[in-house]
Order: sequence, then C-alpha cells, then structure tokens
Amino acid sequence: MEEVLSELKQINQRLDSIENRLESVENRLEVVEFEQQQIKQAVFETNEKVNRLVAIQESQHRIIELLSARSIQHEAELKRMSDLQVVV
Repeated sequence: MEEVLSELKQINQRLDSIENRLESVENRLEVVEFEQQQIKQAVFETNEKVNRLVAIQESQHRIIELLSARSIQHEAELKRMSDLQVVV
C-alpha cells in the first residue's frame, strides 16, 4: 500500500509540475497575444498615415504640374511680349 501511495505522490508532484509549466505557457501566450494586438494596431495606424501621405503627395504632384504648366505659359507670354517690344 505504501508503494502505491508513494507512486501516487510522485504522480501528483509530476502533475503539479506540469500544471505549473502549463500556467507559465498560458501566461506567456497572453503576453504574446497582447503584443500581437499592439503590433496590429501599430500597423493599422502606420497604414493610415502612409495612405494620408500618399494622398498629400498626389495632391502636391497635381499642384506642381499645374504650376509648371502656368510657368511655361507665362514664359511664352513674356517671350511674345518681348518679341513685340523688339518689333515696335
């Protein structure tokens, strides 16, 4: 009977050890899940900022193209005015 009790005690100790390890793994898993959520949030926020920057850049590109066209138009008008002054 004592042998059976001794073996049961060892089994209980091993089960306690396994439970402790399982609890440790569960705690680590909770930390990993929390960090994963933070990473997802950071990626989402970064994506939003990148999309805003892309929109701003596209807007600035359109403005630059418009200003470039106006500059070329003004240069052409100044050239014509200059040519007219030479003729007169």
